[in-house]
Amino acid sequence: MKQAVLITGVGKRLGLALASHLLANGYHVIGTYRRSYPVLDELRSQGADLYQVDFYQQAQVDSFIEQIKANYQSLRAIVHNASDWLPDQIQAGSDIKQAQVLEKMMSIHVGIPYQLNLALQSLLRNHESRFKDIIHISDYVAEKGSKKHMAYAASKAALNSLTMSFASLLAPDVKVNSISPAMIKFNEGDDDAYKEKALAKALLPKEAGFSEIINAIDFILASDFMTGRNLQLDGGRHLK
Repeated sequence: MKQAVLITGVGKRLGLALASHLLANGYHVIGTYRRSYPVLDELRSQGADLYQVDFYQQAQVDSFIEQIKANYQSLRAIVHNASDWLPDQIQAGSDIKQAQVLEKMMSIHVGIPYQLNLALQSLLRNHESRFKDIIHISDYVAEKGSKKHMAYAASKAALNSLTMSFASLLAPDVKVNSISPAMIKFNEGDDDAYKEKALAKALLPKEAGFSEIINAIDFILASDFMTGRNLQLDGGRHLK
């Protein structure tokens, strides 16, 4: 039987690349997405089980947890990749209020991992292999803060704290680690001025690429002696 890995946020970017990678390497992927994308049909054709979940809606979160507990006997790993990136300054005409920014950032980056880890810990413990993992995808900015995305940075710092707490709680059965990348991949529409400014912040002035993060995930999954740690993949930004 294939080992099942739950990945939140597989609709695009890193989550999509990771899901494709794990499917190609023989894992059974369980993925979540908030909005439907045509590329998700490719994951389904490769055997992925996909669930549409709006993690900002608690009723949908509760329903998703119950479906996972009902449909699967064990999990090899959970990778918390689902994320959002709201600025602190709300643009005119936005339907999001100032008070909601921190609430949303804490909900998606802290509340969801907290709930899923607690609710699904028995499925991880049930896995026959000695290797069981929870991986939090955090962010380099958690260590230095942000002038324009304070709520986002604070929520990722809280996620890093969860890594240590869950590592202590679930040891020795489940390893819990986080990965904090910086400048993974530019978005379409990023202009040259923004790219130049972003690249100049690192000693290694380039995009990390999804493969860098996926390689780190493969390392964690294979490790037999690391838990409660945070891998920094920041291109040397801390030394600039």
